[in-house]
Amino acid sequence: MRNSGIGKKIMILVCILAVPGFLYYLLTVGGKNRYKSLQYFGPKHLSGTFHKFHGEKIPDTVYHTLPEFELINQSGAIVTSKEFDKKIFVVNFFYSRCPDICNQIHGNVKRLADKYAKNKMVKFVSITVDPLRDRPKTLKSYAAQYKADPNNWHFLTGDTTGVYNLARKGFLVNTLKGDDGNFIFSDKLILIDAEKRIRGYYAGTSDTDVNRLYNEIKVQIAEELRKIKAPR
Repeated sequence: MRNSGIGKKIMILVCILAVPGFLYYLLTVGGKNRYKSLQYFGPKHLSGTFHKFHGEKIPDTVYHTLPEFELINQSGAIVTSKEFDKKIFVVNFFYSRCPDICNQIHGNVKRLADKYAKNKMVKFVSITVDPLRDRPKTLKSYAAQYKADPNNWHFLTGDTTGVYNLARKGFLVNTLKGDDGNFIFSDKLILIDAEKRIRGYYAGTSDTDVNRLYNEIKVQIAEELRKIKAPR
């Protein structure tokens, strides 16, 4: 019985030691990295320049990036696009008088924000589509419902034209005011990389999509860290 117990302990130790090696094998085979990055969204074009990969000449692609913007957060502070330089951030649109859908979306955003609260590379942004009503004081009260940390979760407002243009031309989602005084807007959570390129859209009311986003944020973090460590 004693030998059997020792044998089990040895097997557990072997498994613990083997798992990291197995995971490494899954990612690298024969020295070739099998890491798969997230796709890019939006229009793209060739830059006319090239880079080499394993001796092969690869044309460089220029992907859609967000335009510069300047908005105001729930604390009344000006927040510009430079705030997110070299950051990964998740964006959604909403308005404070929104029915239950916004509560559901922001409940999911809070879950993500709490999980990444200690990671300074990741930020969350909620932009109102009703900037005439949703001024900083209103947004501050609204953000308090979710105990949002203003250091990593901004609730933003601005002028109507600027917000709507940013939604349509920057984040590539539709936003408009309905005849009943409510607003029609995308329920998507939008993942933006450190170079302000769109890397994913996720239904903010779907647990499956939100879980996928949680995992794909980790994938994007890995990509950004790889860039930092890559030889120049």
